[in-house]
Amino acid sequence: MTIRVLLADDQPLVRAALQMVITDTADVRVVGEASDGAEAVRLTRELAPDVVVMDIRMPGTDGIEATRLITTGAGSTRVVVLTTFDDDDHVYAALRAGASGFLVKDMDLDDILAGVRTVAAGDALIAPSVTRRLIKEFVSRPTATPPRRARRLDGITDREREVLTLVGRGLSNTEIAEQLSISVATAKTYLTRLLAKLDARDRVQLVILAYETGLVAPAG
Repeated sequence: MTIRVLLADDQPLVRAALQMVITDTADVRVVGEASDGAEAVRLTRELAPDVVVMDIRMPGTDGIEATRLITTGAGSTRVVVLTTFDDDDHVYAALRAGASGFLVKDMDLDDILAGVRTVAAGDALIAPSVTRRLIKEFVSRPTATPPRRARRLDGITDREREVLTLVGRGLSNTEIAEQLSISVATAKTYLTRLLAKLDARDRVQLVILAYETGLVAPAG
């Protein structure tokens, strides 16, 4: 299956570089380009790409707001945010807006392409350089949990709650399986159920939910 990609970046050279590496692949195709957030939203609605590669800082509607508009829409398009900025505020805002991935522009183009494939497959992706800081961001920004958020956990089983706790702590499926003495396949099944029951797009949103509901307590 071919992955249909929309490129959104206000720098033509960046779009050209991404277009060049994607052109050489058989399974990924660029279906459109946008130079600002508003255009990215419009083209997403028109073209329904599988993945939008979204810059954060663009004129007018920025990438974070564009991501929010795209991911709250009726389509199934996923967003991977690509930027030169990997500071905590941008990571937090982009993922809270609904992004399924966060990559920085100084990564190898092949790694960025691999990230597009990962997000298109339904997985969440965060650049290794920001993974640990992401968790710290949730810890350093404690907020009161709205009652409706807390009630969202009432429909999950005790075992699913255990799995969600471990996901919130940053464990992989393999690590969760080892921790709970279950198979990796069973761990994946629990993850799939949690995504459905909690109406979460991906693993990143499960991490956010685990912290927002207080299921995972701030460390220290």
